[in-house]
Amino acid sequence: MSLWLSGVGVSRGIVIARVQKLHAGELDIPERTLAPGDIEGEIVRFVGAQRRAREQLREVREKIPAGTPGDIAAFIDTHILMLDDRSITDTTVAHIRNQHINAEAALRKTKDALIAVFEQMDDPYLRTRKDDVEHVCARIQRVLLKSERQLPQKSGAEPYVTVADDITPADIILLAQQHVAAFVTEYGGPLSHTAILARSLGIPAIVGLRDARRLLREGEEIIVDGEAGHVLATPDDIALDFYRAKQRRQAQYRAGLVRLRGRAAVSRDGVHVKLLANIELPEDARVAEENGAEGVGLYRTEFLYMNRPDLPSEDEQLDAYARIVSAMSGPITIRTLDLGADKQVDSGRSPGPTPNNPALGLRAIRLCLKEPELFRTQVRALLRASRLGRMQIMLPMISNLQELRQASAVIAAARDELLGEGREIGDDVAIGVMIEVPAAALASPMLARHARFFSIGTNDLIQYTLAIDRVDDEVNYLYDPLHPAVLQLISRTIEAGAGADIPVAMCGEMAGDPRYTRLLLGLGLTEFSMHPASVLEIKRNIIDADVGRLRAAVAELLRCTELQEMRDRIAALDEM
Repeated sequence: MSLWLSGVGVSRGIVIARVQKLHAGELDIPERTLAPGDIEGEIVRFVGAQRRAREQLREVREKIPAGTPGDIAAFIDTHILMLDDRSITDTTVAHIRNQHINAEAALRKTKDALIAVFEQMDDPYLRTRKDDVEHVCARIQRVLLKSERQLPQKSGAEPYVTVADDITPADIILLAQQHVAAFVTEYGGPLSHTAILARSLGIPAIVGLRDARRLLREGEEIIVDGEAGHVLATPDDIALDFYRAKQRRQAQYRAGLVRLRGRAAVSRDGVHVKLLANIELPEDARVAEENGAEGVGLYRTEFLYMNRPDLPSEDEQLDAYARIVSAMSGPITIRTLDLGADKQVDSGRSPGPTPNNPALGLRAIRLCLKEPELFRTQVRALLRASRLGRMQIMLPMISNLQELRQASAVIAAARDELLGEGREIGDDVAIGVMIEVPAAALASPMLARHARFFSIGTNDLIQYTLAIDRVDDEVNYLYDPLHPAVLQLISRTIEAGAGADIPVAMCGEMAGDPRYTRLLLGLGLTEFSMHPASVLEIKRNIIDADVGRLRAAVAELLRCTELQEMRDRIAALDEM
């Protein structure tokens, strides 16, 4: 009898293979009191375990094949840096020394405190970085406990599906070298590193499938549908025939995408659509251009500020921005700092009490305007880098015109200051607004008169509009990009941009999801920014579309008063 299971599909593809479980083994963390004479020896033991964990990750990094996308090695680099982070090292040593407890117990206290901080973060992407803390601390713990994690060893040429509680970036890289066919994990979400790496490597993956290790038997044949998030265990012949045919269609489709690399994204009726990439590292720019991206629609700058005890200097930021701007021939949109008050970005400032609801607190542009020196340093570095190419600055979480005016005044003052110092800056650095707060979408006609461009951040716009946290397993089923209120806000923003003759892009996940391409074209969107791996598929959908017909159809569906009728009309867009 077949068993049908559902999780969260995070990397598309169909796989039919047998289960191999990744047995992590539950870590039993002992706690014991140390004699005064044993404390320094215990600290040495902890430091030694930390060193061994670092060596293990470096060994993994050296095995990454040449030509692999840069973001894959970057995940390992992030964990190596975290191993040396003072928030882990110094805090754990302090617990050993002050509380006279063993290294394992001290590290557990450190980990629990750090995870509590990450869980309070407002940004969903950054909040899921608590997984990195778990992975790094678990690696040290396993060295301390002499309990190394054993990866399944592939035997022969038969493909297999790894089923695990969770998978670290290092595990994924090693498993990929064994040609694992797919991943199924009990934990994680669409923003987890497991999900991001699976998409970068093109490995179908499902996360958040609770009790997968208990429900799926070692060696049994299963079907993994990474798009739908479904697992079918012990499938019958009818199911096998259906999914094998679907596999063949997908393989033919992917082969056709490669031929689109040098082709412009122009619809059947002659509408040119600009395809941009969301990137985090200079190395990503190469992959973006190879896949036909015309520029960068979003470069996040938060990573310069995290996992360090001090703030990045102007020159350090300049170096990072200069490498990004120099790496792409097309325009680069750099988002200013999008951290919140719950994150310690200033080592000299007391963090104060944790806010009850950090998502609605002091974050992004609000924090930058409250801490003008923090903002000024970043703006100076951005303006200095602007002389190296076409760059524009995007302000996150703008909710009213006053914030836009204040931020623009800081940027203008920094420009005058740099020119007074005799420094070169770009001739025309556009200042734009990220539309991710419902108030900004509603006020977009007013903001459009003062901004040079808009970029719609659907990830936050959707969850703020629907009042749900999409990384909360209890309510993320309510996260709906097709909710009529969300579509109305997107439509209003695009119309406001057109009315003021300023470009409107979309840099949220909706832009990189082929299910929504025709809908967005019908809403009038002509600039899409996404993960580089999604560019070719979105281009395919654009080339096959008739934008004129889509705009007429979407105008009709926005007037629908019945939800089911609206969804039926959206489904019909695939034929246009």
